[in-house]
Amino acid sequence: MIRTAEAVSVGHPDKVCDQISDAILDACLAQDPYTRSAVEVLGGHGLITITGELTTNAHINIRKIAKEVYKECGYGEEVGITVNVVEQSPEIKKGVDNDGAGDQGIMVGYAVSDTKEMLPLEVILSRKLVQAMGKRDGKAQVTTKDGKVISVLTSVCDLKSKDQAAFIKQVKKIITPHLAKGLSLQKIWLQNPNGDWTIGGFQADTGLTGRKLAVDNYGPTVPVGGGAFSGKDATKVDRSAAYMARKIAVDYLKSKKAKEVYVHIAYAIGVAQPLMAVVTIDGVQEEIKGYDLRPSKIIDFLDLRKPQFKETAKYGHFGNGFKWDR
Repeated sequence: MIRTAEAVSVGHPDKVCDQISDAILDACLAQDPYTRSAVEVLGGHGLITITGELTTNAHINIRKIAKEVYKECGYGEEVGITVNVVEQSPEIKKGVDNDGAGDQGIMVGYAVSDTKEMLPLEVILSRKLVQAMGKRDGKAQVTTKDGKVISVLTSVCDLKSKDQAAFIKQVKKIITPHLAKGLSLQKIWLQNPNGDWTIGGFQADTGLTGRKLAVDNYGPTVPVGGGAFSGKDATKVDRSAAYMARKIAVDYLKSKKAKEVYVHIAYAIGVAQPLMAVVTIDGVQEEIKGYDLRPSKIIDFLDLRKPQFKETAKYGHFGNGFKWDR
């Protein structure tokens, strides 16, 4: 079995946008736990545009939050910011107020026994590589065959010579224990294959909230069901039910001592109970039992009304010790 997964750094344009969206949500939740949010960010070439829906009693400075996050991601230059945010549609609000799902959708949860994080090895390794890149634009990609690494790709922007030695040391530490027999890291590691990379971030490319779906989830070998997560409060089942699906997958993996677990949950907008809730344990499907899957109950169970989401926007929403991972 050959599998590949990628990850992107905190300074990647799409990830910058994800972090801004979730930082705005967190700031609102700190003051008003019942905030309704669906905030999207587009960034590129000197301008950040923030738009979407926000219904909250919180008083926040959206422009200030965006500038602070941009700086935290490793960028020092000034950037223009435009904001066009309105209240949630009253038609959507009506359904959510009655404990209905904020939208239709299919959410996928997953857990596998291959790693302590209960995620595929190639996903974990690619994440560790981008963490080693620090606060700069970058991407990593890892290919495994039968659980051993056969290919590594890293593209890192503006890696100064003083930082390069430390980065190489980190990559060796991350990858070497997992190398396929007979392979050396030097032989399989592609480093900036397009040549020197000095112009990154919004100076080189645009970013958009929610564009790294496979990176945020479980990698490309696991289906993506619903929409993106960042910027959405937990009444949006795209986010809350996806987190619950992961929690259920983890629970079944442990209780059944399984190798691989998939969870699928489907909702209709404005309806509290899911239309489908099934778990597939090592290839055998059964209905999920013992969980209250109404949106409000998921929110209470996973404690999703408190600020915590900016951290999820950095290196994946699963496998990083969040409540739904345990």
